[in-house]
Amino acid sequence: MGGEWVIAALDAVARETMLFAALGFLVGGLDDVAVDIAWIGTRLWRRSDGLPATLEGYTRRVPRRIAVFVAAWDEAGVIGAMLRTCLARFDHPDYRIYVGTYPNDLPTIAAVAEVAADDDRIRLVIGPNDGPTTKADCLNALWATLLRDEQREQIRVAAVELHDAEDMVHPGELRVIDALIGRYAAVQLPVLPLVDGKARLVSGHYADEFAEAHGKNLVVRQALGAGLPLAGVACAIERGMLERIAAARGGMPFDADSLTEDYELGLHIAELGGRGAFARVRERPGGPLVAVRAYFPATLQAAVRQKSRWMTGIALAGWDRMGWARPLDLHEHWMRMRDRRAPISVLVLAIAYVALVAWGASRLGHALLDGGGLPLSDPMVGVLHVNAVLLLWRLVSRAAFTGAAYGWREAVWSLPRAFVGNLIALLAARRAMVAYVASLRGTALRWDKTQHIFPDLAQVDQ
Repeated sequence: MGGEWVIAALDAVARETMLFAALGFLVGGLDDVAVDIAWIGTRLWRRSDGLPATLEGYTRRVPRRIAVFVAAWDEAGVIGAMLRTCLARFDHPDYRIYVGTYPNDLPTIAAVAEVAADDDRIRLVIGPNDGPTTKADCLNALWATLLRDEQREQIRVAAVELHDAEDMVHPGELRVIDALIGRYAAVQLPVLPLVDGKARLVSGHYADEFAEAHGKNLVVRQALGAGLPLAGVACAIERGMLERIAAARGGMPFDADSLTEDYELGLHIAELGGRGAFARVRERPGGPLVAVRAYFPATLQAAVRQKSRWMTGIALAGWDRMGWARPLDLHEHWMRMRDRRAPISVLVLAIAYVALVAWGASRLGHALLDGGGLPLSDPMVGVLHVNAVLLLWRLVSRAAFTGAAYGWREAVWSLPRAFVGNLIALLAARRAMVAYVASLRGTALRWDKTQHIFPDLAQVDQ
């Protein structure tokens, strides 16, 4: 009798969790397919946006000054190499790089000062607050310095581009930005994470995600006219737009209370009527993209920390801060819903694993007790079959975008990395929820950054 009660309980758990997970996967899978169909539509019936396809079409007769902002906390190991690489690679006659540091981070200050001593295009800025604060707080210190420099030199920059201290810049990116800013209020270039051969599963899953996000998702957002979230690197904002935002925020354009100021900034620009451009420009016909390369976290712990910050800033706190779009702006509602579905997707995934364990235990219990099993209804069997097709489609789609960006070997690696990405998402969701609840209780936001390494040219050209 006791055994029958246990089996009945396992059956109930297996049945309910399987139903919840199956319906969750079905909704999420159909949502992804809808984006795939929209992307195919942009390929078949592409609306001309007037953007040249190759770099040769991005040369202004009178180049304008571009300010590059780099926020640097605890970056002594990479910032010097990054700045020297920028100076050597940028193919633009007028730019200045503003590097934000903290008074309690002397090694980073020394590394920046060493480069700045040899080239006045590097501007060392020591902020007023000890670090780490938020990245946005550091960027605001750079903005204040830029305003003082403009007043002293009687020159006004055309745009502010954002970079991180570990980025390998592309020589042509400032040319693209200079040509598009003014016509557009914000410009985002593709980001292509580098794959660490010693940690191919963890570091490589970023390559898979960005290949799909910057090869399809942002393309669809732009085609639909939805707000274009910025990635925080390889993105530029028109100087006048930043001034408008600063005027509404008491003088500073970057929200120091935000963990993902770049994402929110892109949506805020769209709310103010500014157009964003996602510029997929190739060096030459059939050649590589004008894109920024960088190493992303290569360990499970570091990836979880970074993903939890993104999830907290975009899906949880970002929901509170940004809300939804205008009532009838359905495209924007759809895209913001997709941005915020990560915690729900992780919940569905976690329950799916519970269902898998419960189903196995139920089958084993029935085999030992009565030789039977938990029957599946015809509708449930149908949903499971549809979900299997959707999962196969998702894996093939991701492999295709990874292959287009990195080649067929990385496309094959994207298949096992899908499961690694699921594990990272599960662990990050728990950390994100803890951080979000703590923020609701008044805990101050801090820059929970990861350690970086800077690539060399041979690694980038692989």
